[in-house]
Amino acid sequence: MSTLSRNLLVNASLIMAFNVGAQGHDEGVQDNSVEHVTVTGASQSALVMSPKNAVVDGPFGKDKSLTDIARTLTSISSDMLAQLSIDDLQDVLTLVPNTYSASGFGTPSLPTIRGQLGELFQQGLRRQAGNNGFGIPLSFNSVGQIDVVKGAPSVILGTSQRNGGFVNLSNKVATLSGTDIKLQASAGSWQHYRGQVDVNTTIEEGKSGIRVSAEYIDNGSYYDFSAYQSDDLFVAYRLLPDDKSSWDLSFEYFAVDFTDNAGINRPTQKLIDHGLYITGQGVQPNGSQVPGAFAIVSPTGEVKISRSTVLTDPDNINNAQTYVLHSTFERQLNSVHTFTNRSYFQYLNREEIAQNSFVEIIDGAQTAQSRVEINSAWNANQQTTWGVDIRYNDVLGYSQFTTEADLPIDLLGSLTQRRIPLTATQQARLVELRPGVFVSPGANYDVDGDGTLDFSLSDTTDSTTWQTGLFVEQDSDWNDRFSTTFGVRADHYDVTARDAIAPQGQTAAQDSYRQWLYSGSASGRFKLNNDIVTYATYSYSEATSNSMGGGTVLGAGNTINPLNFATENELIELGIKYSPAATPWYVDASVFEQSRSLRNRDGSNTGIIAKGFEAQMFYQSEVVWANLGYSYLDARYDNSASAQDSQQVADAFDNSRPDIILGTGIGAPNFAGFAASNQRVQGIPQQTVSASAGYQILDNWDISGSAIYSKSYPLDYLATVLIRDQITLNLNTSVALTEQSSLRLEVQNLTDEKNWRPVFEGGYFGSTLVFPELPRFVQLSYTYQFKA
Repeated sequence: MSTLSRNLLVNASLIMAFNVGAQGHDEGVQDNSVEHVTVTGASQSALVMSPKNAVVDGPFGKDKSLTDIARTLTSISSDMLAQLSIDDLQDVLTLVPNTYSASGFGTPSLPTIRGQLGELFQQGLRRQAGNNGFGIPLSFNSVGQIDVVKGAPSVILGTSQRNGGFVNLSNKVATLSGTDIKLQASAGSWQHYRGQVDVNTTIEEGKSGIRVSAEYIDNGSYYDFSAYQSDDLFVAYRLLPDDKSSWDLSFEYFAVDFTDNAGINRPTQKLIDHGLYITGQGVQPNGSQVPGAFAIVSPTGEVKISRSTVLTDPDNINNAQTYVLHSTFERQLNSVHTFTNRSYFQYLNREEIAQNSFVEIIDGAQTAQSRVEINSAWNANQQTTWGVDIRYNDVLGYSQFTTEADLPIDLLGSLTQRRIPLTATQQARLVELRPGVFVSPGANYDVDGDGTLDFSLSDTTDSTTWQTGLFVEQDSDWNDRFSTTFGVRADHYDVTARDAIAPQGQTAAQDSYRQWLYSGSASGRFKLNNDIVTYATYSYSEATSNSMGGGTVLGAGNTINPLNFATENELIELGIKYSPAATPWYVDASVFEQSRSLRNRDGSNTGIIAKGFEAQMFYQSEVVWANLGYSYLDARYDNSASAQDSQQVADAFDNSRPDIILGTGIGAPNFAGFAASNQRVQGIPQQTVSASAGYQILDNWDISGSAIYSKSYPLDYLATVLIRDQITLNLNTSVALTEQSSLRLEVQNLTDEKNWRPVFEGGYFGSTLVFPELPRFVQLSYTYQFKA
């Protein structure tokens, strides 16, 4: 962390802390209800550990309760985030069924929902997250509430690249009454350190307020050559200009240095079950021991490997910087119509230059979006939400992943054995971006006129996208029991893609493409009684398939592939929700069939069909809270082809040591393609169970814990290696030292299980890599909170 960045965070927070007045208190997530009520002198509210009374604003219209929404949805409050130590999107499995995910190379940047990458929204607008499962980490410093929704985004949110489901982040909001200052510091195993200052204060009582939250994280790592360091500054401002309007503005700056952690290569069943690793460096067909395609390993032994020994390199460069602005303005126009404008701008830089020849650089991605929503309440039973949505995305990015080779590397050898210096022949198929850094061009060319294209393509792009959407959604209550929702949307895409770095002597290729995409949904809700609601939902959407930064690449013939705008997604869901007003229970369950497309690493699309069942139950009383979740997922290729880095791990070995492994001698990586089938999708457990509970032992002492169980599943396409049944137990306890201060002890993976998970979504690296999860982790946090 630079001195300038540290001073910016500290000074901004201290200035806020020493310029506050002694006033009332109000905190939480944004509530844009038309009537604005100011409460002063309120005592601290109890923990919110159930989504039962959550209000969801934006994705499905204005201020909806869970029973108003005909989808499976889990709303996670700020208390749930804190009590269950939910620090990233991978952790939501603690509460949300069917969200088991790969490690995302150690830093998950997107949610995984029903076996596929989901989309990330913030304040109801799609956020830039980098590239597929390996983008940039996400800070929760700005987050007040998380809503996790299954299935494609609603017609209000619009078409997007990822359709397994979506997460909507609701920002912390500035108070309009009083002052709240929160200081928190934590220290954990492997030199994990975190500090946060959150200052929330009124500017003008009942009229305006400001909130500043600054977070600094400096984490060492259990894993070799790994670390994580980030700065996040979030500023929120709220203004009530009059009794009919509200305006929320926010700014967030996030800078992070982190590690691309590829886990352990050569995932044999003996590695999974006994921690045994096969040694020996691969040899290419040309005799080189530099890792490369179709290299073959002659096993030299089988030894116990430390789970901290992973595919990382101390000389790798990996960082990102982004800033995000949000504006939400709402005004009651008259007794019928409410006007809402949600606007957003984000700028993102990202750079990874790895010693294994992988390069991914986003040299500026600019994303802006503005959506106007008109909510028309014609009467108590008929309500329409309609509007227009404009989104702009411009990304300049450079990529190179054509020469990676993980299976030939002997992880127990020297660092040199992990590195891939490019040969002159490989360099000739790339373009030198800067001294020693080679990337793929954004198009292909026949330089010598021999009829053969001369370059290796990745995801390099210089592209601009304008997306214009029109939508309408109608909510109708036909009687006290039956209600319906119908929605339609049309999005026009206007895309231009250019070669960002054409080879010397070549004119940069360029192409444009325009296309309308459509989506629609229909649902019905039927109340069996005042406590139980049943529902049925159908959703259809046409979505895009993008490269890094949401950009579009040039494909065959140096043109934009129309198939990038032809990924169809369908959802059929039947569910039931139990939310009795007089008891502390909330329960829901659903069955579903969801078909969608999965973007492969090479840019192609694979059809997936998922069927399943999921249920969740929450209970909260004054001293006890608990939840239980279960999911069953049968995800299969939808008569569709698939690809994998290599057919199986045995391809990397010859058969010189059959006592160690029966090698096929094919060599690896061999870029395997599999014919169209209905094979089960690898890397996803069919069943998961999650549970958590907490108990207030004394007025100043509570204890809580959580457990996650996942059923055995195949790691690779051919199911030659299985991840066994796994369980993770976590335990937390908090003690209030005074009215203002408290201590919290967290123990994650209490029983020190040796668990594994895939490295990357979609199973492409299933035969190549596997991620060893952390052993037991202990963290102690101190919190001081002052209210006035």
